Amino acid sequence: MQIALTIIMMIAIGAIIGGFTNYLAIKMLFRPYRTLYIGKWRVPFTPGLIPKRQGELAEQMGKVVTRHLLTPEGLKKKFLNENFNKEMTSFVQREMENFLDSEKTPAELLETLGITDVQVKAEIRINEWIDHKYETLMGTYRHQSLRMIIPDNMIEKVNTKLPAISEFIIQKGVDYFSSYEGNRRIQKMADDFLKERSGVLGNMMQMFMGNMNIADKIQPEIIKFLKNEGTAEMITALLTREWNNVLEWEAEKIESQFKKDEILTMIKMYVRKLLNLEHVFYTPLSALTASFRKEIVETIANNGVQFFVEWISNRIDVLMERLRLQEIVRQQVETFSLEQLEEMVMTIINKELKMITFLGALLGGIIGIIQGILALLMN
Repeated sequence: MQIALTIIMMIAIGAIIGGFTNYLAIKMLFRPYRTLYIGKWRVPFTPGLIPKRQGELAEQMGKVVTRHLLTPEGLKKKFLNENFNKEMTSFVQREMENFLDSEKTPAELLETLGITDVQVKAEIRINEWIDHKYETLMGTYRHQSLRMIIPDNMIEKVNTKLPAISEFIIQKGVDYFSSYEGNRRIQKMADDFLKERSGVLGNMMQMFMGNMNIADKIQPEIIKFLKNEGTAEMITALLTREWNNVLEWEAEKIESQFKKDEILTMIKMYVRKLLNLEHVFYTPLSALTASFRKEIVETIANNGVQFFVEWISNRIDVLMERLRLQEIVRQQVETFSLEQLEEMVMTIINKELKMITFLGALLGGIIGIIQGILALLMN
């Protein structure tokens, strides 16, 4: 009985010593956090191993992360993964759907970025751009003829349209002179003609015509003249000649004829009407993009993700170098408090550390058995 009790006591003592020794060794990895002194004498093994070498640990963790975990090759492989691309595309499409479904206007969204009076500022920018473009173009073409400036296909197009313009002018003339208003205009012109010739010739003509309505006689002749084939040819020839004369004008003449300020004002008004900035900036996004939302979500999102993936994949080495991930990891680990660092490590390997403690107790118990047996044999 005494022999068994002796062996059990040795096993218990060995297990306690082994388990406590390992537990103490684990604790000494972190504790104490600071160097301890007795007077001027520094207590050995203070601070703990990890607090003492936190800087080295931070440096090594940075190297491990950048050389073995977040490598350019690994990130590139991830970006080029088909499933990742599908997930990214779906994510971007959902976000774009939510964004484009917003009832906020572009002006309101820009205000959140600190940009106010967007319409006024946009119009100022557009006007400045038009002024700059006008001066640039006129500086280049001011002393060149319009024939040299206007594209040949446009000149040819106008030339082919001249007969149609002649027909249009003639038809408008026929319509006008065939109307009651045209008849009255002819009569007034005839009356004015006779009044201006109030001498013998005028009296003779009035006596000859009597009470006859001159307009009724002249009107059919004017219409007949307008409908004559030669009239169309004559007007076409006149238009062609004048068009060729205009083509020989220098651009400077256009500027002098219509005045620079008036030309710029006309251009700005046309551009402002074309852009309709009030509608663009103050219409909710949901209404503004309703007609082409599907194309934006499906086409632009997909192409945008593909472009981004290819762009970042080709530049991942440079980006990682610029980000200096190793430096970031090192700085982050160095700024951890020792309590945080201990908690982080213990969270990861807590089970393994407990197993080390139990293993120490087990080995201590085994050593206790061996010591007990040896002690009995020696007695």
